[in-house]
Amino acid sequence: MKEEAGHGAESAPPSLYGPRLWLEVQHLLLNLPIGIAGFVLTVVSLSVGLGLAVTVVGLPLLALGLAAGRRAGALGRRRARHALGSDIAEPEPLTPVRPGVAGWVIAGLTDGLSWRSALYTVLLLPWGVLGFAFTLVLLVVGWPVLPWAVRGLAAVDRMLVGTLLCPTALSERVRELEDDRGAVVDTAAADLRRIERDLHDGAQARLVALAMDLGLAKEKLAETDDPEGVAAAARMVGAAHGEVKLALQELRDLARGIHPAVLTDRGLDAALSAVAARCTVPGGVKVQVDLKGAGRPDPAVEGIAYFTVSELLTNVSKHAGARAATVDVWRAEDRLMLIVQDNGRGGAARHPGSGLAGLAERVGAVDGVFLVESPVGGPTTVTVELPWHTRAVRA
Repeated sequence: MKEEAGHGAESAPPSLYGPRLWLEVQHLLLNLPIGIAGFVLTVVSLSVGLGLAVTVVGLPLLALGLAAGRRAGALGRRRARHALGSDIAEPEPLTPVRPGVAGWVIAGLTDGLSWRSALYTVLLLPWGVLGFAFTLVLLVVGWPVLPWAVRGLAAVDRMLVGTLLCPTALSERVRELEDDRGAVVDTAAADLRRIERDLHDGAQARLVALAMDLGLAKEKLAETDDPEGVAAAARMVGAAHGEVKLALQELRDLARGIHPAVLTDRGLDAALSAVAARCTVPGGVKVQVDLKGAGRPDPAVEGIAYFTVSELLTNVSKHAGARAATVDVWRAEDRLMLIVQDNGRGGAARHPGSGLAGLAERVGAVDGVFLVESPVGGPTTVTVELPWHTRAVRA
């Protein structure tokens, strides 16, 4: 019986008159004093700013009033999160389009969130009066229906906050695109630095040594007719020939790292098979590409898919301790799907600055999805979803 009683207590619904109710009541009652202060501040600052707009100080005062409204909106979001349990994202801080006072004024006057926040502070006064009056009456004579009535009033408050104080879908999309653009620029800069370093330390150094060896061989041939001297010059030419081969191999590797010719000529199937063949996993890598009849994705998408799989298989070879790995590629409607799996030790994670984080940024730059599932002990599964066409990136 005691166990049944304890089980019933655990499964009982939360009390209608619990802490959440009183937080909402407190929120509704505080709307009135906060609404009075916000209404006075907003109306006075905007009225003065608009009235003096023809003077030098008018527009800065108007921008100052809008900035105060934005601060009031931030307070409204914090209150809604604390008392109403609303999941509200914080907008990006206001960024001037140019340095100086003029840039700050222009940014303030053209910021949609500032105007919506000012509207919220104006509307909060009448809504605060109604909410205060209803809540007070309910507390005195309507306590039996208090939970349901307060819930309805809180829903209206959530609607006001969500409509006027939340970042718009367009602004969130712009922020995502700006982040993606930054990731693309950083990736391109890192690739250029890598190419410059590889050329300077590899092929360029070998070509300089080759030029010196050929110069010495030319001098030796010009100075002597002795068979031993000719043989020494021949050996120098042979060494230079070896340097040429190494330099050519390094240039091929560098070109493959930029964009492999097999990917352009024969597509993902052949390119990923070539990558898998170079992977040092003991049991090999099984590649299955099912794109027959689907055509080919955009070249940019193909490149990202190729380099993502290549980097993942490199990680498998170096860090996973895996015996085998698989790569599956297929098309699902207008998306290119990739799954790379290995039976290694697991524990892979997207730490900031890690290789997986860099891959996630590259995939996210074209509005793709990068998921890592790697419990300790394995297996590790990386799922990548890319748009089939870059112009089909979600709006």
